[in-house]
Amino acid sequence: MLCKLTFAAFAMSWAYPRSWSPFAIRRRGLVAILGLLPAVIGPLPAAASEQVAWAALRDGAVVLFRHARAPGSGDPPGFRIDDCATQRNLDSEGRAQARRMGDRLRAEQVRVGLVLASEWCRALETAELAFPGQVRREPAFNSFFEDRTTETWLTQRAKELLAAWRGPGALVVVTHQVNIGALTGLRPSDGEGIVVRVRGDEVEVVGRIQP
Repeated sequence: MLCKLTFAAFAMSWAYPRSWSPFAIRRRGLVAILGLLPAVIGPLPAAASEQVAWAALRDGAVVLFRHARAPGSGDPPGFRIDDCATQRNLDSEGRAQARRMGDRLRAEQVRVGLVLASEWCRALETAELAFPGQVRREPAFNSFFEDRTTETWLTQRAKELLAAWRGPGALVVVTHQVNIGALTGLRPSDGEGIVVRVRGDEVEVVGRIQP
């Protein structure tokens, strides 16, 4: 196992341009090695997986956050996207959870390059509380829970946006459980983040981070 990791470190250090600083090479090499660990030694414990996820975010990966706690399920009858009063919204715990999401990224020294959010009020409020003044609405991450006919188009459009991300910094997306499930096969809890890297049509899950 040690031989495999040593070879991985050597290979990754030579995979980057010589013009990069030694610090950048060492940092990216470390992120690459951490990403190889599950293949070498099997699934990582949750705490180790979370550390891999934070390292990837500091290196410019993508995190897909499910919006913070909003009691209930789906959307109420009479839902209108332009009227928060008709929607399922964050409660006081959800708002506190959203603030913790942003605080945690700052504490982990993650540079946030862009924040994209679903147009649903619970996603927008989560994003604004976590990352004030940085949020951009993005319909590709709107919920398709009530209208499954839009799932294929929204998921493909979301993949295209994620694959196009080049930084600088990490890309933060605040969306819904069904959207994240379609992209990753996982069902995050309220406020949970799934860290991914996207290459073309392939979404690679790096790890999970808790609110």
